[in-house]
Amino acid sequence: MKTIQLGSSDLHVTPICLGTMTFGEQVDEPTSHAILSHAVERGITFWDTAELYAVPPRADTFQLTEAIIGRWIAQNPQLRHKITLATKVCGPSRGMPWIRGGASDATASTIVQACEDSLRRLKTDVIDLYQLHWPTRNVPMFGTQYYDPSKDRAVTSMHAQLEALGQLVTAGKVRAVGLSNETPYGVCEFVRLAEQHGLPRVATVQNAYGLLNRTHENGLDEAMHHLGVSLLAYSPLAFGLLTGKYDSSGLTGPGAPETGRLAMFESTRKQRWGRPEALTAARRYNALAQAHGLTPTRMALAFCYTKWQVASTIIGVTSQAQLDEDIAAWDTTLPTELLAAIDAIRWEIRDPAL
Repeated sequence: MKTIQLGSSDLHVTPICLGTMTFGEQVDEPTSHAILSHAVERGITFWDTAELYAVPPRADTFQLTEAIIGRWIAQNPQLRHKITLATKVCGPSRGMPWIRGGASDATASTIVQACEDSLRRLKTDVIDLYQLHWPTRNVPMFGTQYYDPSKDRAVTSMHAQLEALGQLVTAGKVRAVGLSNETPYGVCEFVRLAEQHGLPRVATVQNAYGLLNRTHENGLDEAMHHLGVSLLAYSPLAFGLLTGKYDSSGLTGPGAPETGRLAMFESTRKQRWGRPEALTAARRYNALAQAHGLTPTRMALAFCYTKWQVASTIIGVTSQAQLDEDIAAWDTTLPTELLAAIDAIRWEIRDPAL
């Protein structure tokens, strides 16, 4: 598959990105290393991680995924130049006291120190794409629907955060910068500030996007298109809902998959993917896929792979077989009548996992 350019940066990546947040929780280190090696063999050389990972987040696994990847890099230094490595710095702790003591802000010094720590764990001299994992300011995210200005508070400004990122770029520790879980206002303001002050211009936004959450198409896609910022789509399979494995059992009923994230972890069922209406919608899409001779996984991934809005789709896997299945969906073209049927379902049920 051809590589694509991320924003106006010099990064050119595969349009499928290996997400690694399962490494260190659902996936042990030897299996994680085998998946990383297999990804290289299959040509998937764009990898995404974060200091927060593994997921679901907890004190015992905070920063573990980066360390696992770092040990793979140390064992395979000859392959580092092939990999475009992305990671993320946490925003405010959001009730996780193990993140910098539960700090309610992400300061410029926080960003710089977190990058230094990630470089050490990843055992590399440079992070190719360094992203702000979630905004410091008050915004609706992770399933919150509405912006509430009464919750605004004084935090580190976007300008100060960009200056910290600029310091890292100037030092040669970061090649390009990105955002995650951002809004149209946030993207526009980060780009405006970068251009006004000669600071690094954001290349990417990593947001949820897929059949159960197409809120990106409600204005953020227009903003990013005109600003030349690339979308990295995460959770295209909605934590497994769009694979069909929960269709008959539900999330916790008899027969629920023992290794499924939503079945294993109660904390994930409290998130947007665990909503009853999300499962109801997934069953509708999965049945549609099967009616058209496709597996639910293939239809859901093909939907993301072929959308003009998406630069690279992040796939999270727990085995080499899952990675192969996700790659196999790459050449799938969804016929016009199927796309129309997908849109008809969305018109009816909207975005249950927003």
